[in-house]
Amino acid sequence: MTAYFKNKNCRCVRCRTQGMMGPAVLITLGILFLLDNYHVAPFDTTFPVLFLVIGAVLLISRTGSTEGHIDPTWYASPGAQQTPPAQGWTAGGTTPPPSGSSDPEMKP
Repeated sequence: MTAYFKNKNCRCVRCRTQGMMGPAVLITLGILFLLDNYHVAPFDTTFPVLFLVIGAVLLISRTGSTEGHIDPTWYASPGAQQTPPAQGWTAGGTTPPPSGSSDPEMKP
């Protein structure tokens, strides 16, 4: 059995359901409070439905099919060489100090 790594770019069932817990809980709470406000069913008797929804989402997200799963480690092969950034460019937008800097405050 291979290890499963979730991938946000994958379209398999397991990867798609990873972000569904929050919306499912919010929608369920909204419906339960709406039923309580219209006096259809009191919230204190319907709140176990929330546990059922959480359990269903967990069940689907952990046992869903991985058919067509794209492993995130497949994007970059382990032997691939990373190309360095262009000369004079860094993430902060400034050039790094030269390697033979004579600044006494700088420690090796």
